[in-house]
Amino acid sequence: MVDQLPNRGREAEMLQSMGLQTMEDLFIDIPADVRFKEELPLRGPQSEEEIIADARRLLGSNVDMGARPSFIGAGLYRNYVPAAVFQLVTRGEFLTAYTPYQPEVSQGMLQAMWEFQTLISELVGLPVANLSLYDGSTAAAEALTCAVRVHNRKASQSNTVYVSELIPPDKMSVMENYCQGAEIIIKTLKHNADGTLDLGGLKEAAGSCGVYLEQPNPLGILDEGLITVKDIIGANTALIVGVQPVSLGIVEAPGHYGADIVVGEGQPLGSPVTGGGPLYGIFACTKPYLRLMPGRIVGRSIDVDGKEAYCLTLSTREQHIRRHRATSNICTNETLIALMGAMHMALLGPDGLRDLAQRNLAACQRTKEILSTTKGIEIVHTAHHFNEFAIRVPGSAKDCLNYLDDNGIIGGFDLSTWYPESKDQILVTATDQTTLRDIEVLSAQLAMWSMHQGVSA
Repeated sequence: MVDQLPNRGREAEMLQSMGLQTMEDLFIDIPADVRFKEELPLRGPQSEEEIIADARRLLGSNVDMGARPSFIGAGLYRNYVPAAVFQLVTRGEFLTAYTPYQPEVSQGMLQAMWEFQTLISELVGLPVANLSLYDGSTAAAEALTCAVRVHNRKASQSNTVYVSELIPPDKMSVMENYCQGAEIIIKTLKHNADGTLDLGGLKEAAGSCGVYLEQPNPLGILDEGLITVKDIIGANTALIVGVQPVSLGIVEAPGHYGADIVVGEGQPLGSPVTGGGPLYGIFACTKPYLRLMPGRIVGRSIDVDGKEAYCLTLSTREQHIRRHRATSNICTNETLIALMGAMHMALLGPDGLRDLAQRNLAACQRTKEILSTTKGIEIVHTAHHFNEFAIRVPGSAKDCLNYLDDNGIIGGFDLSTWYPESKDQILVTATDQTTLRDIEVLSAQLAMWSMHQGVSA
């Protein structure tokens, strides 16, 4: 039998090398009152069968989003992903691949990456797309710093960017983290009471390095005014548009109304909603931003034998070039998840993507129609929405959502989490996975909640 006790001699040797006497000395910087000094309450050895049984019991306590009516979105969305995507992505060529530094042995992976870039480029209407970033928030923050790198070279520009005031605080915090180190000033753009952008306030943003807006915005509103933004801010200010990629099946591509950079959370294409990730960020731009964009790009060329070949053609990140010349410290990306998005788009094709967007739009519209006639419920903004919209409920949104949860419904997102003044508002999300039965159950329970709050018929 192999001796399982630690090698005390080797332990003493290592401690001596560190100038310590005992293992306890390793933790001397941790306050004594927060140290756990008892024996860990671990059970004894288990068989494989017992371990699996325990794992199933623990996992069984989780509530799958598809196991009950779910109306939560707020940045991540449930869409049906074809089974072929999961089958393809688990192939060893994709699943175990890493950065393809040697193109001669990585042509398949490089081609798949190139296909992803091409699909994103066509989707957003811009000529250049990179190989994705960590998520939508880092993509948005990188877009701001990219805009400053390009436009702050002009004597007339300062290192100032403008961002919609509706941007959620979690995304805004990422932007602030990126910008503060680069001494970039972030100012906010006001929105009207109906949730649309105040176009009059855009004039002060003209001449800045960049303007960041979202379409649809965080309240799900499709703002027609965004098509005029570029005319207002001018050619020397970058227009950055954040998108929900599925919406582009029916909504005009931002590149067609003047966007210089398009970013977004790619998760709705190819990836299910999971416990915090993994995600992937979309980043596309026009040619003036190419050399100063973050991440990396795969290019298609011709090899010495005249055959089509693929290789990394641009990698302005610190892993590849001198650190002080890097555009970003993004040292990897979410290529595997991005390829799931490419597979999803390729399987759908243009018509399929349009159909998916229409299903999402129709589900959202039907939910609005039913909830608008539900006792005590008010639709906050009378606008065109994609995926989600805000409702006002009697009492607090938090209490209402707890009531719905007790009755087997994930009712939506408490908007006071983002906007403290919106304590009675819930962001309700509907996708292609939302059924009429789900909507009717939500409506019935919201009517019951209203009745409990004293709202008369």
